[in-house]
Amino acid sequence: MDYDKIIGVNARKIPPSGIRKFFDIAAEMEDCISLGVGEPDFVTPGPFREAAVKSINLGKTQYTSNSGLKELRMAVTCYLHESIGVDYDPINEVLITVGASEGIDIALRALLNPGDEVLVPMPSYVSYSPCVELAGGVAVTIDTKAENKFKLTAEELTEKITPKTKALILPYPNNPTGAIMEREYLEKIAPIIIKHNLIVITDEIYSELTYGDQPHVSIASLPGMWERTILINGFSKSFAMTGWRVGYVAAPPELAAVMRKIHQYVIMCAPTAGQYAAVQALEHSFRNDYAEVREMKKQYNERRIYLVNRLNDMGLDCFEPRGAFYAFPSVASTGMTGEHFAEKLLYSKRVAVVPGSAFGASGRDFIRISYAYSIDAIKTALDKIEEFLQEIK
Repeated sequence: MDYDKIIGVNARKIPPSGIRKFFDIAAEMEDCISLGVGEPDFVTPGPFREAAVKSINLGKTQYTSNSGLKELRMAVTCYLHESIGVDYDPINEVLITVGASEGIDIALRALLNPGDEVLVPMPSYVSYSPCVELAGGVAVTIDTKAENKFKLTAEELTEKITPKTKALILPYPNNPTGAIMEREYLEKIAPIIIKHNLIVITDEIYSELTYGDQPHVSIASLPGMWERTILINGFSKSFAMTGWRVGYVAAPPELAAVMRKIHQYVIMCAPTAGQYAAVQALEHSFRNDYAEVREMKKQYNERRIYLVNRLNDMGLDCFEPRGAFYAFPSVASTGMTGEHFAEKLLYSKRVAVVPGSAFGASGRDFIRISYAYSIDAIKTALDKIEEFLQEIK
């Protein structure tokens, strides 16, 4: 049977994840240190786990409403009000999803007609462009630059807008670069977005993981932006709940209603026990001044500082990441591309990193290193990277 004639064109043409390629190789190697996967090394805090177990023991194992548990949606709206100063109606404007990933997918499917263009700043999370293509749209990449600390500039945005442009994905704090967009930068792009009547899909999954004096700012909080923003967030990164698969979308009611329809048909609802864990994650955190989140963030910050200093000291130029838990050093000084560097490092030193090209062509000369690992693992891996650099001189 000729399956090329059977498999859908859009599904066939999207590439496999560049992250998984190196992770799968590393998983088969003995004594390999992997700094490749963007997953917290912390166990989900005890009170969150206990809430899920309690819900199961009480027999709360049925579907929830399509939109998610009402108490979770209410907790989300309280969290968004307190953290970014934006108000949403928990009944009509918040939808609980299977991770932030589902939120990205249904947001794009709700918006796009065939041929609509979506602007995607690069380097960025590997799923954005494929999800645009699967929804029938056209992903138009915007190459951000290290000299601008990988922020999206007004000039870069303006240059890529055409009459077909429908939406902008705003991936900050950024995976893989660790870049953030401070208020002053958001204020420069917001008038352009409004002028061209674009919708913004803002992925704020790393919103709690920013470092420095300035808190995370959501573009939804800027004047004129609430009505044209789909905000996506979740519990995976900031609350160490990757496997629970609970996220959420907050949007104007007209957009939320369309996303809810898609969600009803393809998902039904997010995992029930995970939703009860998420309720506790927010309510417990409210009561305890985010103690568990702050402790995880403190440890990430210590690793971040150590990692970036070591990389720069060994000659791998790395700007200071201010969000998420990734460093994005350039390997151009070695004369290798990121992919060549990552492959040689993996086989010669059994250290796995991700080539920057996995996150777009503009990441060609970079590698992504996650510091969501113990400081001992990071130190050992960096020692091996330093040995590798000495050997290839």
